Amino acid sequence: MTKAIILFSGGLDSTVMLAMALDQGRDCYALSFDYGQRHRVELEAAKSITKHYNVPHHIITIDPSAFAGSSLVSDCAVPTNRTTTEIAESGVPNTYVPARNTLFLSYALGQAEIHAAEEIYFGANALDNLPYPDCRPEFVTAYQALINVSTKQAIEGSPPTLVAPLIHWNKTEIIRKGQALNTPLHLTLSCYQPFPFNEPCQVCDACKLREEAFTAL
Repeated sequence: MTKAIILFSGGLDSTVMLAMALDQGRDCYALSFDYGQRHRVELEAAKSITKHYNVPHHIITIDPSAFAGSSLVSDCAVPTNRTTTEIAESGVPNTYVPARNTLFLSYALGQAEIHAAEEIYFGANALDNLPYPDCRPEFVTAYQALINVSTKQAIEGSPPTLVAPLIHWNKTEIIRKGQALNTPLHLTLSCYQPFPFNEPCQVCDACKLREEAFTAL
């Protein structure tokens, strides 16, 4: 059975990606990160979802100062009430976390070697491509090139494959796939600034994209 490390936030995209990997018969190991994010309650969602699927789940803690400057780890206001078009065309938002995916994938690469995993799953989607430079197809291609030369596992001839199954999908397509796989979407959290008791704010980019996607079904 193919072993796979799943970068797992507890949000809609990574949950559907996990369901897809399991549906394809992968032996999955979910990897999440606590980096002081204001929406760190998503980790509770991640725990619930991995328990639902009976998948091993590990949370790595990273000093928030590594990502200073992002509104996700500071008191800066996150963008609100933007349309999908505005999100795509407004440049890199302050919710961008400097080099986050590069670092997350480095941890995943280490875990792949530890667990002899053949694949690493990364949940960037088509709507992430323009706002976030580390969610673009060229980033995935470049990181695969790094993987191919950077570990003992690689130089011995078996580098893991970086799998980005959602990279060309929009949110509505992701939701439809999740529904087809009976994914527990109700357990997911997609909000940058949730209220107490895990209530989504309904106005941040993550909430608006999710709302528009469900409306478009």
